[in-house]
Amino acid sequence: MAHSSLTRALQPVIDDHLGTTFPALALTVIRGGDVLLDAAWGWLDPDTPSRPTRPDTLFDLASVTKLFTTTAFLGLVSEGRAALDDPLVSIVPEFGATGPRPLDGGQDPHTRAPLPAPDSARGQTADPARVTFRHLLTHTSGLAPWRDVYAAAGPPPPPPDQPDPLPHRTRWANGLRALCAYPFVGQPGDGVVRYSDLGLMLLGEAVARLHGTPGDLEPAIRARVLDPLGLASATFSPLSHGRAREDIAPTEFDADWRGRRCWGEVHDENACGLGGVAGHAGLFAAARDVAALGAAWLDADPRLGIAPDLLRDATRQHAASEDVRRGLGWLLKGGADSSAGDVFSPASFGHTGFTGTSLWVDPARRLVVACLTNRVYRGRHFTGILAFRRALHDAIASEVNRS
Repeated sequence: MAHSSLTRALQPVIDDHLGTTFPALALTVIRGGDVLLDAAWGWLDPDTPSRPTRPDTLFDLASVTKLFTTTAFLGLVSEGRAALDDPLVSIVPEFGATGPRPLDGGQDPHTRAPLPAPDSARGQTADPARVTFRHLLTHTSGLAPWRDVYAAAGPPPPPPDQPDPLPHRTRWANGLRALCAYPFVGQPGDGVVRYSDLGLMLLGEAVARLHGTPGDLEPAIRARVLDPLGLASATFSPLSHGRAREDIAPTEFDADWRGRRCWGEVHDENACGLGGVAGHAGLFAAARDVAALGAAWLDADPRLGIAPDLLRDATRQHAASEDVRRGLGWLLKGGADSSAGDVFSPASFGHTGFTGTSLWVDPARRLVVACLTNRVYRGRHFTGILAFRRALHDAIASEVNRS
C-alpha cells in the first residue's frame, strides 16, 4: 500500500476533527512490520499558529502508560519474581495494614465530589489482603476508579522547568499512604470490571520494588521496556530530561489546581501530584514508539522479556462487564462503541488515554495503529474523540483490506 493512498483515505476523517476535537495529531500505522504511515497534522499553538505538529512530537500518553507498566510487570512474572495470583501485600505489605476497610461510592473524577454508596455496600467491608496482581491487571480489585490522591501527596508542584521543593519520593510516599487507606467500592475478585487508576498506581509500586527501586518506577520502566525496545522518545517528565518544550504537545489549561497550561508536565493531576511518575499515567512519547510497543506485542518480541504463553494469555479475555472486556492490562475490543471501530477483528487489543491517545493492535491483519492527540487542549469536557477513533480505525482497516 502506498503512503499516499492511506493518507487520502484518512484525510476526510482527519478534516472532520482537526481543529475541533483536537488541535494536534500524530499517527503511526504499521502492518506486518512495514511502516505504512508516520505523519502529523495540526498545530501545537493553534491560536498563533506557528509550530506545526511533527511525527516526532511528544504527546502525553495518559493511560496508555498503563501498557508500559503492564509490560514491565509481566516481564517480572516471567522471571519468577512474582505470580499473577500472588496478593499485592506480598510485595506492598502496608496495603493490608489497615485490615478490612469499609465500602463507599468513590469519588467523581470531574467534580471531586463523593459518590453515594449503593445500598448493597452499606455495612460491608473488604479485605485488602485478598487483592491479587491479576485483580489489578483486570480491574477487578474492588478499588475505586479514582480518588484525589494528589491532594494527599502534597501542594501543587511548581512549573516543570523549576525545581520542586518537595522531592518525588516524598510525594510518592505521601500518596502511597493514602492509597493504602482508602475505602473500597467493591469486593476484590467480584468479577465486576471497575477501571481503576488506583490499581495501576499500586501495580507500579510493586514493579518498582520487584525491580529493586522502591518508590521510583521510572528506572524499572526504562530498564525493562524503553531501553530493550529502543524507544528513545519515551520518557517521564520530559523537560527534566532535556526535551524542549517546543517538541511537546501542550494539553489543558488547569485553572483549578496548577493555574497554568500543562505543557511538558503530565495532565493527570494524580500523576503530577505524585511527582510526574506513576503506573497509571505520566509517560510522554512520539507515535512511532507507541506503535513499536504494539508491534513488539504483536510479534511476541523476545526483547519484551515476557514468556510466550503469558504474552498470549495477556491479550485474551479475563474479565468482562457489559461491553467492557479486559485482558491482563489490555483492553479488548468490545461492543458497538469500541474505540477500535467496527472493522478491526474481534481479537484486537489496545488501550486509550484520557488526553486523546490510543494504541490498537489487530492480530488478524498484523496491523498496529498508534494515534496521539491532545484532545483536552480546549478542556476535558469536549466530545468527539470516540467518533474520531472509530472512524479512523475503520478507514485504516478498510484501506488495508483493499490493498
